[in-house]
Amino acid sequence: MSWRVRRVVRELLPAPSVADVLARLRARRGLAAFDSTGGAPARTSLVAFDPLRTSPPPPTLAALEAWRTQVVDAGGDPAPTDFAGGAVMALSYDLGIDGEERHFAPPRDPWGLPLVAGGLYCDWIAWDHGAGRAWLVLGEAADGAGLDGRAGVDERERELRALLAAPDAGPEPLRLSGPLRRLTSIERHQQRIVEVRRRIGRGDFYQANLAHRFEAAVEGDPLEAYLRLRRRNPAPYAGCLWWDEGSSSGSETSPRGAILSSSPELLLDYDGVEARTRPIKGTVARGRDATDDARRKSELFDSAKDRAELAMIVDLERNDLGRLALTGGVRVEGWPRLESYATVHHLVADVVGRMEPRTRASAVLRALFPGGSITGAPKLAAMKAIAELEGEGRGWFTGALGWIGHDGRAAFNILIRTMVWRPRPCGAASAQGEVCFHVGGGITWASDPAAEDDETLHKARALIDVLEGR
Repeated sequence: MSWRVRRVVRELLPAPSVADVLARLRARRGLAAFDSTGGAPARTSLVAFDPLRTSPPPPTLAALEAWRTQVVDAGGDPAPTDFAGGAVMALSYDLGIDGEERHFAPPRDPWGLPLVAGGLYCDWIAWDHGAGRAWLVLGEAADGAGLDGRAGVDERERELRALLAAPDAGPEPLRLSGPLRRLTSIERHQQRIVEVRRRIGRGDFYQANLAHRFEAAVEGDPLEAYLRLRRRNPAPYAGCLWWDEGSSSGSETSPRGAILSSSPELLLDYDGVEARTRPIKGTVARGRDATDDARRKSELFDSAKDRAELAMIVDLERNDLGRLALTGGVRVEGWPRLESYATVHHLVADVVGRMEPRTRASAVLRALFPGGSITGAPKLAAMKAIAELEGEGRGWFTGALGWIGHDGRAAFNILIRTMVWRPRPCGAASAQGEVCFHVGGGITWASDPAAEDDETLHKARALIDVLEGR
């Protein structure tokens, strides 16, 4: 079934916070957020809910465009921010590189997570953080008929405004109910780093991103963990997404779960003309005090090893965007630039491409996915080594969370600093669950195994603090 949907936009006065809206809408089906309230650039955010009941998202990147067209934008009120309605979704790293299926397919992750999850949304709340404004956006059928069994726009608006105004105690705190387990030992991870350096030395690739996984049993509401994570580790490309039974995973189904991300990294920002990606390469932990912190920032910025690591990935991203860009249309901005977060400093740069006319957002996404900063270079060779050495799929980790709008715009993060929650198997109560998360880093010939392992733990700090109630 397909839908022709018109937008109806109503401002919310005073503008509620993203955190408050998420807490009050936590029981809505398909809750999803793309949340830029933490860190620069804090521009716009959206919280989407109640996706239209269409076929589930396909388990391949190539089929995204056809799936997306089940909903047609029939205009209506102008969209108040850059999202005009459309697909909000998460993409698993295990989708691999588009077009390379015959040569290499990553293994599946141990939890059997979907390859793609999300939905097609016509109801959401949007924020312009610079203006301090928020709007409720609701969809109605363009032909005046009912829309997916929903009440009319006026009735839905009254219901949602009442829900946002009602007293609410907030979600139940999420807490550990068992030990947090590191599933790859320090010794084993360092041995894998040594092996990556050996393969770099023989010329297999220049760099590979190597990760390891943590797991724990938990009790409580995963939304509370996301709200705490976004406070503990503010990030400009944060987000969360709940998926339901029946999310597409080939011929399989997956248990309901949630993605909880405080990502600092941008995979794609596309306005229909220019595409931007912002790889991160080079990391150092925050200092003990202001003097130590300033010293660490200076050392990272001046590090020949970290600059070289970033340069390799910038070159890879230039090539990825160059496949779709106008001749001479790719440029690099701000190389290198240092950005600071709650637990670490990073080196970053922007790669921007002016696309050929009528280039679809899904095509740009396919060209960039998965992000080069979390694979290595060359991408395919690095991913083959990652699959062999890690020995399992990554699931959502180093995949992407974001949206493609009806108007051809798109925005996606890279899913780092991200926890995944699922209900405990074997029919346990919904309050009982499990979380997992990965941490990793780019390995080059100049990498020191002990230092690289330490870097992964610095990246894990905010996630561990949230799980331990700090």
